Amino acid sequence: MFKQHKFSETDKMSDLINENHSLLLVISRFGLSLGFGDHSVKEVCAENGIDCRTFLAVVNFLTEANFEVEHDYEDISIGSLINYLKNAHVYFLEFKLPQIRNKLIEAVSSHDQNIPYLPVFLKFFDEYVSEVRKHMEYEDKVAFPYVIRLLNDEPGLTYNISVFRHRHNEIESKLVELKNILVKYYPDKGNNPLLTEVLFDVFSCEMDLATHSQVEDFLFIPAVEAVEHKRNQKK
Repeated sequence: MFKQHKFSETDKMSDLINENHSLLLVISRFGLSLGFGDHSVKEVCAENGIDCRTFLAVVNFLTEANFEVEHDYEDISIGSLINYLKNAHVYFLEFKLPQIRNKLIEAVSSHDQNIPYLPVFLKFFDEYVSEVRKHMEYEDKVAFPYVIRLLNDEPGLTYNISVFRHRHNEIESKLVELKNILVKYYPDKGNNPLLTEVLFDVFSCEMDLATHSQVEDFLFIPAVEAVEHKRNQKK
């Protein structure tokens, strides 16, 4: 079982959000909608068919400085983690990144003298999105289907999660380049609240992607490795 962590199943779900608003993203990616009333984490998870232990593992991992899991990951529902990660992919690719792109266009286009620079900014942004999409589509189409087959104990599996780990490189370098261009070399000398909002969204998205990767590295991959190890012992 888990050690004593910051949040437990008896806490009110609304208290999680009031204490850390970034957990709104976690709650959404587990498929939970707002309107919790005074229901506890355990009650909300049970009502929505969400594995409570896995939900709390992610929540506490993202909010504790030195989170540790005191077990061999067998208490984590890998299926629930996959759904969480896939929902995050949809959020990034279909909502957040397109939203930032639209805001970037609006910010640059708000001053006529800056419009010639727009293709440069979009080039860096679109290259970054392309890397993110490639990374996430690999997970959706290769890694996750393998894990589901592994959980079903299907025969003839040649893939293993170590391949995923080795491919799981940082995807933030292009975003760093875009931030540096906007912060250091943006030609507009006046106040541009639109640009400030774009940069705020870019920084927030960068942090969100980093924590998303950490959930994969420190919760998802070790849990899958534990299943692989148990399967190999049976052979």
